[in-house]
Amino acid sequence: MRAPKTFRLHIGIFGRRNAGKSSILNALTQQDVSIVSEVAGTTTDPVEKPMELLPLGPVLFIDTAGIDDVGDLGEKRVAKTLAVFDRTDLGVIVSNFQDWGKYEERLMGELKDRNIPFIIVFNKTDIHSEDLSIASTLDSVKIKYVQTSVLKGTGISDLRQLLLRSAPAEFIERPTILADLVGAGELAVLVVPIDKEAPKGRLILPQVQSIRDLLDNDAFTLVVKERELREAISRFNTPPKLVVTDSQAFLKVAADTPHEIPMTSFSILFARFQGDLLEMVKGAMAIDKLKTGDKVLIAEACSHHPIGEDIGTVKIPRWLTQYVGGKLEIDSIRGHDFPANISDYKLIIHCGACMWNRREMLSRIMKARQAKVPITNYGLTIAYSLGIFERALQPFPAALEVYKAANQPMH
Repeated sequence: MRAPKTFRLHIGIFGRRNAGKSSILNALTQQDVSIVSEVAGTTTDPVEKPMELLPLGPVLFIDTAGIDDVGDLGEKRVAKTLAVFDRTDLGVIVSNFQDWGKYEERLMGELKDRNIPFIIVFNKTDIHSEDLSIASTLDSVKIKYVQTSVLKGTGISDLRQLLLRSAPAEFIERPTILADLVGAGELAVLVVPIDKEAPKGRLILPQVQSIRDLLDNDAFTLVVKERELREAISRFNTPPKLVVTDSQAFLKVAADTPHEIPMTSFSILFARFQGDLLEMVKGAMAIDKLKTGDKVLIAEACSHHPIGEDIGTVKIPRWLTQYVGGKLEIDSIRGHDFPANISDYKLIIHCGACMWNRREMLSRIMKARQAKVPITNYGLTIAYSLGIFERALQPFPAALEVYKAANQPMH
């Protein structure tokens, strides 16, 4: 099975039109992924290429359009390029010593502002020799760079090594999804409903990733449907360390799981794994402030065709409406596009973002925080709306403390 995007280091390649970004990508991947042309602006939409960059592992290269593009179409290309910053874990600025200037400095500033590590590739060294003044300036501020010539095939191996050395630490030591909550030699029960929304013949990604996470960390795993949970627990000599359910089965699973056994959902696990659980717990508590007519944004990472009782478009709106006691104005979006007017909303409810890398989800949380709009996710919203929020936070003491502190009576 191919590694999902969430586990891939996202490497964004940025620079002017015709700086050689696509040539660099093709040289790194050793295949023609991007169109290479002498005509500036050949790359339009970002081009993605997954590959294995050993010894780091799976990465996703994203080749972007030049930020010096012009005209109406150019502005759209630039906007799409700037959106790639939201999901970039490691930036690569491609330039050459002759053209280095304000565009490249603008890119550096954008990457620095977002705390994204980056390196610089001075390409076309076969025609542009090293500028010692530029090199000295970069050395003085400890910015890493490499010199390449795709035409002559020089510097590419040095670039690979620099990419490996510059990768963020979290990709070298990836945190667990739930294994730290269970422990080696202990049991987790995963409750997986099989309904018409379940994909035919397979499990959804968070379920698969959770099973693999437990196996990688020497924990036991039992997978059951929700109606089999009570019987399964009754057969254990030793209770499981954790029960994890699909959020849609929260009420039944909460009823069938003894209170001394911690219980949560896959979605809440991913609020921690992919985002910021404490921030999203605070966001869920904003549900209490919603009033009839308020605008709520429901955001989904995947672009899928909703069927039947879709969780994002049908179930969550229904549960929220029942909780608030009046009709809300609910908008839904899918994919990487995030509306510019998020300040219009009283609450943003996001999916678990299992198909994304963590940086893109953190970028959305940051945008929500800047706009002073609470943000939470599906599982937390469902637990809050159904009145089992404290129970669902049982495995997360810090998050539970945030909730309890906010609900202490004022003296």
